[in-house]
Amino acid sequence: MISLAISSIDESTRVDQFLSDRFDNLSRSKIQKMIQDNSILVNGQSVKKKYLLQIGDKITLEEKILNQTFKEILPWNHPLDILYQDENLAVINKPKGIVVHPTTVNQDHTLVNILLAHFDQKIDQSIDSLRPGIVHRLDKDTSGIMIIPFTAFAHWKIAEQFKNREVKKEYLAITWGLWSQEEGLISDYLIRNRSNPKQFISSNLKRGKSANTNFELVKNGQYLSLLKFFPTTGRTHQIRVHSKSKGHIIFGDDLYGGGISKAKEYSKEIADKMIEYASPVAGHFLHAASISFIHPVLNETMTFSVNPDDQFQKLQNDILSEKI
Repeated sequence: MISLAISSIDESTRVDQFLSDRFDNLSRSKIQKMIQDNSILVNGQSVKKKYLLQIGDKITLEEKILNQTFKEILPWNHPLDILYQDENLAVINKPKGIVVHPTTVNQDHTLVNILLAHFDQKIDQSIDSLRPGIVHRLDKDTSGIMIIPFTAFAHWKIAEQFKNREVKKEYLAITWGLWSQEEGLISDYLIRNRSNPKQFISSNLKRGKSANTNFELVKNGQYLSLLKFFPTTGRTHQIRVHSKSKGHIIFGDDLYGGGISKAKEYSKEIADKMIEYASPVAGHFLHAASISFIHPVLNETMTFSVNPDDQFQKLQNDILSEKI
């Protein structure tokens, strides 16, 4: 049997949906049949397909499923900015453009592969053999701080802090348009977009996953804005969806309509300027700038901050000086 761990971003996801996302070569109906046949267990017990996962849950399933889906996960010798490291955990600055964990279409060039190259002998891989060292996630094009627990004890102690909303996070974002509010709270429910399952949409109905994000306007430029976001929940695409719900899509976010094609709404001169900012680095401008948590062994508050990459900082500085 193999084990899978539930990270903060997987909380309140149906078990069949979670496994369908993890094993995208297996149909939802086949996964549901395996759950019904008790080939898949949660915390050692059979569950219904609609069971909502919680942080700390452990899913066990037959090893042949893994063997049919994934080959051995190998180290990838890629540079990694390590902000802190001890025998219990590391804090790293995830690069932009790197997927966090292996998928069936990308099993060799993910953050997990990088972690195995840097921390192979330190990480307890029994917690989740597909995502060793992962207790929370960032989207592929989101850069910034992540906590990487090495031991099972550190993993579950940090997971507990995420579950209890005790981990404090701050994100920097560049968005289209000018914000009328200087600060506020976005509180709603996120549901999967049926017409595009890769997207999530904001809903005021009590369906899906509750999501809460505080925001603070740093600066309105001429056409773009610089924001700080403080999510208290950790839903998939939460900040991206919440920013869009306020009428301001994250700059460069193709999935939610904020890609460079949006520049066509402006004059050619402005559009060319925006394309110049985005062209060197594909993807959206969202950065996990700061995190604060209790060290699982030292029992001390640990706070880390890191600047975004040069391309982000250039655009950030030009918004602050109202050049764009």
